[in-house]
Amino acid sequence: MSSASSRPAIAFILAAAVLDVMAMGLVIPVLPALIEGFAGSEAAAGYWNGIMVAIWAGMQFLCSPIIGSISDRYGRRPTILISTAGLTLDWILMALAPDLWWLAVGRMIGGITSSSFTAVFAYMADITAPGERARGYGLVGAAFSAGFIAGPLIGGVLGEISPRAPFWAAAALSGITFLYGLFILPESLPRERRMAFSWTRANPFGALKLLRSHPELSGLAVVNFLLYFAHHVFSVVFVLYAAHTHGWTPMYLGFALALAGILEMIVQAMLVGPAVKRWGDRRTMVAGLVMGSLGLAGMGLAPTGLLFTLALFPNALWALAMPTLQSLMTRRVSESEQGQLQGANMSVGSIAGIASPLFFGWMYEMTVGDAPGVSFLIAAGILATGALLAAFVSRRAALAEAA
Repeated sequence: MSSASSRPAIAFILAAAVLDVMAMGLVIPVLPALIEGFAGSEAAAGYWNGIMVAIWAGMQFLCSPIIGSISDRYGRRPTILISTAGLTLDWILMALAPDLWWLAVGRMIGGITSSSFTAVFAYMADITAPGERARGYGLVGAAFSAGFIAGPLIGGVLGEISPRAPFWAAAALSGITFLYGLFILPESLPRERRMAFSWTRANPFGALKLLRSHPELSGLAVVNFLLYFAHHVFSVVFVLYAAHTHGWTPMYLGFALALAGILEMIVQAMLVGPAVKRWGDRRTMVAGLVMGSLGLAGMGLAPTGLLFTLALFPNALWALAMPTLQSLMTRRVSESEQGQLQGANMSVGSIAGIASPLFFGWMYEMTVGDAPGVSFLIAAGILATGALLAAFVSRRAALAEAA
C-alpha cells in the first residue's frame, strides 16, 4: 500500500481508536451505579463491579491472540468490521439490560469484540514502513488517550440525564465507526502474505514461556504484574468510593477521570524523555512506582474530595514506570523476540486484569462500612512492593551488564 493510498486507512485506524476507546470511557462514570441499582447495596456493587471488570479482562486474555491469528488468516478488514459491529450490538444490549446477568453477558461480548485492537495494531504494521512504525503506534496511543479523556467527560454529562444514556451514545459511536470503515477501510494484508490459523500461535499461555527464559526478565515481569494489579483499583473502586464517600455526581466523576487521563498523557508525552535522559531508565522507573504509591495512599487517606482530587497529581507519575519498565525488558531479549515479548506482556496485564478486579471488588465489599479507603492503601502497598522489587532486579541487571 503506497503512502498516498494509506492515508485514508491511517485516518480510519486513528478515528476508530478514538471512537472505540471513547465509547468504553463513556460508560465508566455510570456503570458502577447501574450495577449498584441491580445489586441492591454499595457493598454488593463493589463485588459485582469487580466481577464485570474481570469478565471483560478474561475475554481479552483468551480472545486477543485468537483474533490476531484470525486476522492473519482472513485479513484485517473483516476482523475489524465484524468486531466493531459486535461492539455496537453489545452496547445496545447493555443499554437495555434488565438485570446483572444481562450486563455480565454484555461485558463478555465487549471483551471479545474489544480484542480487535490486536488487528488494529497489525493493520498499522501492514501499512507503515518499519522505520515509521514507532511513530504509527505513537499516533494510535495518542488516539487511545484522547478517546479515554473525552469518553468519561461526555459520559459524566450524559449520566446526569440518565444512567443508560451513555450506553446509547456508545452504541452510536461504535455504529459510526462500523459504517465509516465499511466504506473507507481497504484490506491491508495481501492473500499471499496470509497464514493458516494455528491454535499453537493462538494460545494465550504460550507467550508466557519467554518470560522464564531470560535472566532478570521474570523479575521485571512480576513488577509489570504488580503495576497492572494495583492500577485496577481505579476500574473497580474509584467511582463507587468517590460517589459514596465524597458525594461526587456522574458529571464530577467524568471530570475527575478525564483529569487523570490528561495528567498521565502529559507525563508520558513531556516528562518521560527528560527524566530518562537525566536519571536513566532504572531510577525513573522506581521513582514512578514510588510516586504512584504515594498518590494511591493519599487517595485512601484523603478526608475531603479536594484532597482526593489533588492526590491524582502525584499518582499520575506512575506513568513514568510503564515505558521505562518496557525499555528495560526489551534489552533482555533478542530483536527476533520483541514481538513475542509484547504478547507476553499483554498476557501478564490480562491476568492481572482478571485477578485484581476480583480481589479489589471483594475487598471493597468487606471494608465499605468501616474503612472504604483500605483498597487504595492496599494498592499503594502493592505498588511500593513493586518499587522495591524493581530496584533490586534492575540493579542486578545493571551489574550483570557492567560485568
